[in-house]
Amino acid sequence: MFAVIRTGGKQYRVTPNAVLKVEKLEADAGASITFTDVLAVGSEDKVTVGAPVVAGASVTATVIAQDRLDTVIIFKKRRRQNSRRRNGHRQHVTVLRVAGISTGDPSETVPGDATETIAPVTDEANMDAANTGEATGIEAREATEPSTAEAGTDEPPETTAA
Repeated sequence: MFAVIRTGGKQYRVTPNAVLKVEKLEADAGASITFTDVLAVGSEDKVTVGAPVVAGASVTATVIAQDRLDTVIIFKKRRRQNSRRRNGHRQHVTVLRVAGISTGDPSETVPGDATETIAPVTDEANMDAANTGEATGIEAREATEPSTAEAGTDEPPETTAA
């Protein structure tokens, strides 16, 4: 099951137990937040789109940490004027873990993993460890591309010279 929520002027597609970074929200680590601006709710066979929001639907999330994104460098130069200016900016964000998605119908509530306890994350290394279970980058490509051994040949494919 998934939901599309709106917060901080942006829209996010979330699933249960997903970790996401949103614009800064006023909440302490460990606090629970409920989003009622749910624009769409869906599963494998059915999607409900709101006009503009789905009535009665909500997404509950737990705050993992208050963090800042990487530095964005702003460099301005006026040519032939000997004028340069360099500034940096780090945007404040709130790191959330989605606890559950409710469609408004009690029979279709999808909670997160109830056995998992969520502890506040204090540094970037621990935050990456909190995102376990999702294949990224090379791991995802290797999982989807069949190797030559699986295809039944031990040799690389032949190329024809023209």
